[in-house]
Amino acid sequence: MRLLAFDPFHGAAGDMICGSLLSLGAPEMPVIQAMSSVVRTPRIETVSRCGISALKIHTLAGPAHRTLDEVLEIVRGADAPHQVIESAERIFFRIAAAEESVHGDHHVHFHEVGADDAIADVIGSCMALHLLAPENVISLPVALGFGTISCTHGIIPVPAPATAAIIAKTNLLVKSGEQEGEQLTPTGAALLAEFCEEGVTALPVGKILATGYGAGSRDDPRSPNVLRSLLMECSGFHKDTIDILETNVDDVPGEILGSFITDIMDKGARDAVAIPLLMKKGRPGFLIRVITPSHLSGDLAEIMAKELGTLGVRVTPAVHRFIADREIREIPVTINGNTISFPIKFGYLGGCCYLVKPEFDFAETYAKKHRIPVRDILHLAEEAGKNYVQNGDQE
Repeated sequence: MRLLAFDPFHGAAGDMICGSLLSLGAPEMPVIQAMSSVVRTPRIETVSRCGISALKIHTLAGPAHRTLDEVLEIVRGADAPHQVIESAERIFFRIAAAEESVHGDHHVHFHEVGADDAIADVIGSCMALHLLAPENVISLPVALGFGTISCTHGIIPVPAPATAAIIAKTNLLVKSGEQEGEQLTPTGAALLAEFCEEGVTALPVGKILATGYGAGSRDDPRSPNVLRSLLMECSGFHKDTIDILETNVDDVPGEILGSFITDIMDKGARDAVAIPLLMKKGRPGFLIRVITPSHLSGDLAEIMAKELGTLGVRVTPAVHRFIADREIREIPVTINGNTISFPIKFGYLGGCCYLVKPEFDFAETYAKKHRIPVRDILHLAEEAGKNYVQNGDQE
């Protein structure tokens, strides 16, 4: 899986995001053409920020105060694919919604974010991401800055109200940052909100294919004002979204727990476990944990309440997990002179098989019928599966 990761340790603005994506390898000419169709032709310069070489985008555009409709009219006239224009529209809708939530004004006029340079940065960033075409985009924690800034609404604390409102509608993680002043702009926040499916505290395991650096306008000799982006290959894994449901119980018999786990798995849970724990006042109990697709969370939480008698279920929503490619194949297995077709699960990373796991239920049923130890059958099936892989019979 090709993954793009933003590392906004020093914050993010529209020009920094666009510059980092160009530096990462997005084709320059289509991006410049798209930006030129909404403002003047931008100038792209390689600059140094504390010794780090980065691309700086100069849009050569002036300020402007516009309504959302006026901004959208310009965006829709961009020389770019419809996916790019739709993405840019969503970004400005995010900004407008944030401004309205702060000011309560249904006739919002964009100030800094309505200027030509902001429109060009949004179009350029959307075009660059479209051309890079990663399968997933994530972000490490975003630096906000600290202190106060001066804007059209006076002196306000960092982060700006619109920036905070945009981030509040995302799964992005934030931190104060080491720079006084604004490190994350509303345009930068809206771009990250549109691009990133999640915020993470650490990069996933994978190979870094390329890095890119986009420079901001400030040149602080103590700290490089750059946004880094990384293109990674996380081979063999794809993303899956789940919810985690949990509750503690101390008065449910083991037979009921066993029946509950079977029932909730039949109802669509991906996994369910009962973990022994010591509860308050020294009472023994269990932590019941259910992994479920997000759309089943409500139904399965209701089953937990009814079957276990609990009054509350904790929900950790939209947890992203990376899962290996897998398949189940029927493999011939010889047991006591009889050859049977045995279901075996194969797991793949980077196109290579790394896991061979016979299906237990099938082995258990066959073992009971023929009075053979289950572990013997599982051993024979696993050996047959490994031979199947080694002999190149996967095709």
